[in-house]
Amino acid sequence: MNGIDRIIDTALAEDIHTGDITTLSVLPQPRVMRARLIAKEPMVLAGVAVAERVFARLDPSTRFSAAFADGDRLETGDVIARIEGDAAALLQGERVSLNLMQRMCGIATQTAAYVKEIAGTGARVVDTRKTTPGLRVLEKYAVRIGGGTNHRTGLYDGVLIKENHIAAAGGILEAVRLARAYIPHTLKIEIETETLDQVTLALQAGADIIMLDNMSLDEMTRAVQLIAKRALVEASGGVNLQSIRGIALTGVDIISVGALTHSVRATDISMLMEES
Repeated sequence: MNGIDRIIDTALAEDIHTGDITTLSVLPQPRVMRARLIAKEPMVLAGVAVAERVFARLDPSTRFSAAFADGDRLETGDVIARIEGDAAALLQGERVSLNLMQRMCGIATQTAAYVKEIAGTGARVVDTRKTTPGLRVLEKYAVRIGGGTNHRTGLYDGVLIKENHIAAAGGILEAVRLARAYIPHTLKIEIETETLDQVTLALQAGADIIMLDNMSLDEMTRAVQLIAKRALVEASGGVNLQSIRGIALTGVDIISVGALTHSVRATDISMLMEES
């Protein structure tokens, strides 16, 4: 939990800073209270343990009882969890816990919708690096909870040669040659292509994964036929819920969707307090 604790501690410090003056003023004495986390709309749940951890960081004696688990589908009015503890800790942790869990639920819910659209095609929905700075580990976890698959985590765990790398290296063949000479044999090389000519060059270079960037459905179909299982095929660029099934039916293996994380709408969850 160390990485998650760092995220939570940073968020709490940002919110509380030198002190929660509202809570300090209205709660001069310690007081035990209860609270409920309530789903205000249908959603796929993600981030229960993160919400629990927020309150534990403020007061380890807080009791958090979850009624649902990550991956469960909730309906409006479902009580996600019940919390009991120091009222000040509950009030100070409310916004941070909700901010994190609402975003994670939004990502899981959105991912599940995309996964549902391509059911039966054999293609997989994957995320991108278009994540909120500092929250990538939580957002990529939420993608998995929604039924999606993670792409590379960052620049350090996978080779993805894009158009600017190709320009810097002097072409596709040279970029792949240089990368192959640099990396260990355990890593795969993916290369971004925008035309069928570039797909041909990527095959000649021995790329393990070929990304089809912003191609039409006809171009993708022809590219899949050209590649003929000699590399994994990833479709990328402008994918949405209306277009993803058509893309999947071209025969690609992977469809990367930046919208899973970069423009997702947080779900609506509230916390209501009551006397213990």
